[in-house]
Amino acid sequence: MNKNQNKQRKLSVVVPFYNEEASLVLLYSKLIDNIELVMKEKYISDYEILFVNDGSTDFSEEKIIKIVKQDNRVVLLNMRRNFGKSRALQIAFEYAQGDIVITMDADLQDDPCEIKRFIEKIDEGYDLVSGWKVNRHDPLVKTLPSKIFNFITSKFSGIRLHDFNCGFKAYRKEVVKNIHVYGEFHRYIPILAARNGFKIAEIAVKHHERKYGVSKFGGERYLRGLFDAFSVLFLLKFYYRPMYFFGKIGLLLFGLGFVICSYLSFIWFLGESIGHRPLLILGVLFILVGLQSISFGLLANIIIDKQDQNEAVCVKSVVGGKDDL
Repeated sequence: MNKNQNKQRKLSVVVPFYNEEASLVLLYSKLIDNIELVMKEKYISDYEILFVNDGSTDFSEEKIIKIVKQDNRVVLLNMRRNFGKSRALQIAFEYAQGDIVITMDADLQDDPCEIKRFIEKIDEGYDLVSGWKVNRHDPLVKTLPSKIFNFITSKFSGIRLHDFNCGFKAYRKEVVKNIHVYGEFHRYIPILAARNGFKIAEIAVKHHERKYGVSKFGGERYLRGLFDAFSVLFLLKFYYRPMYFFGKIGLLLFGLGFVICSYLSFIWFLGESIGHRPLLILGVLFILVGLQSISFGLLANIIIDKQDQNEAVCVKSVVGGKDDL
């Protein structure tokens, strides 16, 4: 894509935050400096910055409202409560108008100077570009579990990324409009994108030490992440064909139950009593559970395209934006 074509593109920068009052103003200043530089070099023609307030209880909202009053390219999305990063991202994806969407954390550990490199990688033909914090400035209690998580996720998903958990990413509009993020699925966005056939790349990015605030993720996130890992891997393989999963289990159980009941029927014809045998209960149970599993697979196929994704009710208010002025 040449720069004359790039002039017509809009950039959306998405920044979810929760109690980050100390870093928001400085982050905004750094974002403006780097985005204006990207505009001067004709990579984009316009931009918006979406700050998503995920139920902050400090003065973060007031900080952004002051910015909104001065800059009509800044929008504040206020969540009704702390829903979590995945829901905040999903809301922002629905509101974003940019042809390219960049997500980053609000704690200043992600460096806005990387925005240009993300756009350049997108222009190489990729749909999603994920950041890789090569030199990560976090304590071992965070980096070690992250390395294990990334290794396991890469092996099981078949997607060769070093840092699935990095929140610094760039997307084409088509990606954010065709994925649905909930639970702890923000860690698995590359997998969700790959499921839809999008092309994925990774670039090494700068990572700074946290100078303001504290991490909002506790130890329970690892357990939630484990459960969501099972969900994502299941969706990756069986989302469009749940009957392949439930049907196989159902046929196996039904087949075992049928064999057991056939054997018991045979010996019953020979005159042997079978009413007191636990094997009879097991055979009937296998048949019933097998039929239920097959039925569940059929129902899953029916409702797979009818999921309710009405997330807008999570938004309390929207402040700012060109349309409001």
